[in-house]
Parts: sequence; structure tokens; C-alpha cells
Amino acid sequence: MSHSDTIPLHPSSQSDIDEIENLIHASVESSPPTVLPARPPSPPRASIPVSSSPFIPSNLPPPPPQSSNHKPPSVPVPPPIPTSSLPNDRPNIASSGFGSPPNTLTEPVWDTVKRDLSRIVSNLKLVVFPNPYRDDPGKALRDWDLWGPFFFIVFLGLILSWSASVKKSEVFAVAFALLAAGAVILTLNVLLLGGHIIFFQSLSLLGYCLFPLDVGALICMLKDNVILKVIVVCVTLAWSSWAAYPFMSSAVNPRRKALALYPVFLMYVSVGFLIIAID
Repeated sequence: MSHSDTIPLHPSSQSDIDEIENLIHASVESSPPTVLPARPPSPPRASIPVSSSPFIPSNLPPPPPQSSNHKPPSVPVPPPIPTSSLPNDRPNIASSGFGSPPNTLTEPVWDTVKRDLSRIVSNLKLVVFPNPYRDDPGKALRDWDLWGPFFFIVFLGLILSWSASVKKSEVFAVAFALLAAGAVILTLNVLLLGGHIIFFQSLSLLGYCLFPLDVGALICMLKDNVILKVIVVCVTLAWSSWAAYPFMSSAVNPRRKALALYPVFLMYVSVGFLIIAID
């Protein structure tokens, strides 16, 4: 028996199948078609307004229009800063040693020379001549320099060498070495005694105090008279000692004042002796 052969159904089975098919068709044709309920609609969503302007419109009322006569409120202008609030006889902050120093890299050479000469003249007046700042040495040489002392030492050495009849170069070398080394030794002496003074400020002070002796040496060179030389040297020696006294005495303890002033007086006496002795 092969698979292609079919077996005929029993007549009763065939009639049952036909009856079931007729019942299915009859039930389909007799019953109305049922429609499934549709999906309920979704609730409406809030819409976001889209505007082409980058600013959000405001509900505030617009400002009232301004009249043409209305003027904007005036802003108070601060008063101008005065350029110089100090008296005319006092230097400004930069020139008194405080604040940022002026820029001198791009200024002309003549301006630099004039500024240095004016500083030398000012310091010379504060040290050698009577002034109200002699009681306060810190104010007198606040703007100290070394150009003035160097000029007075060289000038005194040149006058002594011109006054000498022989060995002019040796006279200049001895005078320059005596003054330069003496100023350094005197400054170290004050510092070792516990003095409150700046090293280069002391050198500047001792150099400026040589100005009276420079004047005396110049007069002695022009007038070759021994009596006149002695008188001029004594006056200029007293002048130089008077100029150096308040600064050197106030730098040390009052008990050590003589130890600080005696070497200064001794150096000036040595210079005066050179002025008289050189012929």
C-alpha cells in the first residue's frame, strides 16, 4: 500500500462533516458582523508657542512717552586731583626717596646732568649751610648721592697738586687716597660704635663736609702767604667740623659721641696741614 492511495470515508462520517460545515455557514450568515471598539482618542497636549524673536514678550504696559523738554539726570563730576599738594619748598614723593623712581633710561643726557647737579647743590645746602633740617639728619640726606663727594675729593686733590712745585702726581695720589680711605675708615668706626647710619650715606656726608676745605685750599693757592693760609685753614676747618657734628653725633650713643667725632676732626686737621705745608 503506497502513500498515493486514498481510503474512502464511511458514508456516515461524510454526512457528519457535511452537517458541521452547513452549521458553520448558517451561523456566519445569520449573526450580524461585530466591530471591535476603536481606541479612545488621547487627551490634547499643551502646545509651546514658537516665536522668531529671541526675547520673551512681557505683559507689562509700555513706558509712557517722554516729552522733548525732559532732560536726563546729570551725573556729578568728581573734582580734579591736584597735581601738587605739597608746598613749593618741598620735593615730591619720588624725589624725596619714596615711591617709584622716575624712568631715566630714555631721557636726554643733559637732563640727567642737570638733575644730578641740582641734587648736589641741594645736598650741599642741607649739609654745609645752616638750615632747619640739621636737627634731623635723616631728612637732610634722605636723597644722598656719591657724585658730590667724589667731585670735592678730586677737586681738593687737584688743587693740592697744582699748588705743589714738584711731584704733582704723587701729591694728588696721596691726597686722594687719604680722603677716600679716611671716609671709609670713619664710616666703619661709626658703625662699629653701634651707629644707626647707612654706609654710603656716611660717605656722602663726609665728602660734602670737605667743601669748606676746598674753598680754603683754593684761596691758599691764589694767595701765597703763610699767615693767610693759617687763618683760612682754621676757619674752614672749624666750618667742616661744624657741618659734620650734628650728623655724626646723632648717629651714635651720646656716651660714645667723642669716639665718633674725634677721628673726623683728626682727618680734617690732616687735610688742613697738607694745605698749609704744600708750597
